[in-house]
Amino acid sequence: MKKVDYIIVGDGYAALFFAHQLIKNNKSFYLFSEGKKSASFVSAGIINPAVLKRFTTFWLAQEQIDSLKKTLSEIEGYTHKNYLIEKPILRVFHDEKEKELWLKKSNEISFLSNDFIKINSIKNPFGCGKVNHSARLSVRDFFTDLMNYLEKNSHLIKEKFDYNLVNTENSTYKDIQFKNIIFAEGMAVKENPYFSEIPVEANKGHHLEVKLSEKIEDDFTIKKKHFIFPLNENTYYYGGTYDREQTHHKIDNSAVEKLINALAEFYPNDFEVTQVKFGFRPTVKDRRPIVGAHSEFKNFYVFNGLGARGILNGNYFAINLYNHLENGEEIHPEVDLKRFQ
Repeated sequence: MKKVDYIIVGDGYAALFFAHQLIKNNKSFYLFSEGKKSASFVSAGIINPAVLKRFTTFWLAQEQIDSLKKTLSEIEGYTHKNYLIEKPILRVFHDEKEKELWLKKSNEISFLSNDFIKINSIKNPFGCGKVNHSARLSVRDFFTDLMNYLEKNSHLIKEKFDYNLVNTENSTYKDIQFKNIIFAEGMAVKENPYFSEIPVEANKGHHLEVKLSEKIEDDFTIKKKHFIFPLNENTYYYGGTYDREQTHHKIDNSAVEKLINALAEFYPNDFEVTQVKFGFRPTVKDRRPIVGAHSEFKNFYVFNGLGARGILNGNYFAINLYNHLENGEEIHPEVDLKRFQ
């Protein structure tokens, strides 16, 4: 029988940021990954402390930004790669009224810069507002490198987790005995017999990969209706959509059409769609993640519902969950599973 401190089930932001806490603190663990690309893997990787519809900010924004930067620096210590792309978000103004509102809000919210920027390669007659402390994550490199690290260090088990093989009395799974098990599965939690009732809802997001005939200068992340930024020399990410109704596992052509039309509204040159991708974000009505223990099996935990801010929520509450388990820190009441019980 192999004995470990933790089993993690899942391979998105929640799972990998929690795995980092275990690596950092020399805990023994296995992470189970089925190998399917999660919503996290196809996410934009936007690190954004502002709400760009209303020009406001959100709960714990600065704390989450600071914490993420510290964590990414720690991860760089063992993967030897920097995943933080410190290119700010520019919000394209729709009209002069929006620009005036931004300027007014910038006196109250430090994340909204009062220095306006004009981008030559897109239509932005009213200019753009810059979001301070915004950035993006190199998503593919982050997941590829961390999964390779886990495999190289014998933490990764590439198989679908079989709930039927869990012995709740002895805290064993097959030939592994664990102290705690963390289910960080995204929407796959609906198949989990221990946590299938948690109130997460699937929010389907499509994005495009496009080739632009003329590059957008300075590699900014630009937001009008959706985000656009370069993935590599020739290819850009454009997306993503939000849809709670279309939950089938197929590309929704109406979503693709909306994205193409929205891009054509502000990008004045030709472009070619090379790929369409989608994923299902696990969201919660109160816009808070769900973290907590099973009511009967006290060493069974769920870590889910990260929503559209998977990077910031995933890192911040992975630390909270680890400190709860190892140091007795209280799970933040606003994310605690107990709020639904």
